[in-house]
Amino acid sequence: MKKKLKILIPILIISLLAFMGYKVMSKINHKKQVAENIKKMPNFSYVTLENKVFTQENLMQNKPTLFIYFNSECDFCNHEAEMVQQNIKELKDIQVVFISYENLEKIKSFAAKFKLLHHDNIHFLSDSKITFAATFDVKSMPCLVLYNKENNLIEKIKGQVKIETVLEKFRKF
Repeated sequence: MKKKLKILIPILIISLLAFMGYKVMSKINHKKQVAENIKKMPNFSYVTLENKVFTQENLMQNKPTLFIYFNSECDFCNHEAEMVQQNIKELKDIQVVFISYENLEKIKSFAAKFKLLHHDNIHFLSDSKITFAATFDVKSMPCLVLYNKENNLIEKIKGQVKIETVLEKFRKF
């Protein structure tokens, strides 16, 4: 019996370590694949507040894009929206796309609260299929994803950030 345990325990430990190594490598490879996939703005399809389909084709050409993944109940997201509203003039040449997995009424209420509904360069979209988080490897809110006017990724920023910092990043590209 002791002899069998001396053989079985190392085999179990080696198997567990191999499995854990496999999982770690799979996660690393997934992150690399996502990073590669978002270097150029990926195809997407979400729903507008008017319940119409909105894709990358609806974005204005030759303008940088700022995606803001948010939740209306997130304090940091609310501060981010407030900063966008306060700096609306500085953002006039940037497309700002707010995306949430929440229902359209919550998103519309959020947009109205910050007086961001009637600007040509600001869009509010519902991600009811929750694909944005997987596509862009987003695990926290708010998350900002910046693309230059050629639709190349500038940076992905997790958490709240000052608009001045975002504008500076856009100016560099």
